[in-house]
Amino acid sequence: MPHSSSAKKRARQYEKRRLYNRAYKKSINTALKTFQAATPEQANEEFRKAVRKLDMAAARKVIHPNKAARKKAQLARALASRSGSGPTAPTK
Repeated sequence: MPHSSSAKKRARQYEKRRLYNRAYKKSINTALKTFQAATPEQANEEFRKAVRKLDMAAARKVIHPNKAARKKAQLARALASRSGSGPTAPTK
């Protein structure tokens, strides 16, 4: 247990951050599983949602940017093999 007040505060901050990161990672895993379970018609939309989640997580340092890039490449390969064509560029 921390003794100083600053160490106690840091422990509280770590706990909040840990819970936030766990929830965010759970939402990423849910998006990835939803993509895997999607029909070929829905796959492109689910791909975009999953890629967006990965990009946001990497930007917020919840996951490492290289891990996000690796997962995105895996998803793109899965989408290409499933539909026979590559992913479309997301529209803004």
